[in-house]
Amino acid sequence: MDLGLRGKVALVTAASRGLGRATAEAFASEGASLVICARGADALEEARSDIARRTSVDVDMIVADVSTADGIASVWQRTQERFGRVDVLVTNAGGPPSGPFESHEWSVWQRAVELTLRSAVELARLVLPGMKARRWGRILNITSIAVKQPVDGLILSNSIRAAVTGFARTLANEVAPYGVTVNNLMPGFTRTDRVEQLNADAAAREGITAADVARRIEAQIPMRRLGEPNEFAALAAFLASEQAAYITGQSIAVDGGWIRSLL
Repeated sequence: MDLGLRGKVALVTAASRGLGRATAEAFASEGASLVICARGADALEEARSDIARRTSVDVDMIVADVSTADGIASVWQRTQERFGRVDVLVTNAGGPPSGPFESHEWSVWQRAVELTLRSAVELARLVLPGMKARRWGRILNITSIAVKQPVDGLILSNSIRAAVTGFARTLANEVAPYGVTVNNLMPGFTRTDRVEQLNADAAAREGITAADVARRIEAQIPMRRLGEPNEFAALAAFLASEQAAYITGQSIAVDGGWIRSLL
């Protein structure tokens, strides 16, 4: 299936590894030009060069922290200078720290808000005028299964990603008349550095091994395995496509059946 992304420009944040990188690779394989960003220069350059080599598309990068105003501004400036527009925005950021409520002072909450909510809001604010003028655009926010079924020990993620969901669902209605869709992707337990770190944190709290935690999680997933980043990225590519033009305001899980609710 031709997804109609050839010639489009996609901006993907936190794209040096994990879900962000897999999503960028999926767009590039469909012929979209890319701007990717992350905080680590070495990993980001490796991702940029590898994606460009394998797909032969134009891939630009900028080292930036999108939890800061300066980082967001630098990403936007670089994208405008290189391509002049953004057709597809994927907001993504490393998850906030795990732990129970009592372990997080307000300063930790504030940093999590800046990382997870502010980055999504401010990047959307920057790309929307052009999308509305061209009457075409896709905004995808990578959230988490935690917004549908809270995960123990992730009070920051449970709370703030839910705020992103409310923002996106409301924005979707506002921009739909302009041909712009806004959707959220909810990754489940996927084979990423983030999940490995969460498993290690849980193991340390409980006095067990990370392998024990991983086995317990896999037993909760009907497919009895973790997801792979490319499986998640396939949905992102479809939601960015021409074929997905009538899908907006949705939060869609890629979780192997972990969420037990009907809707």
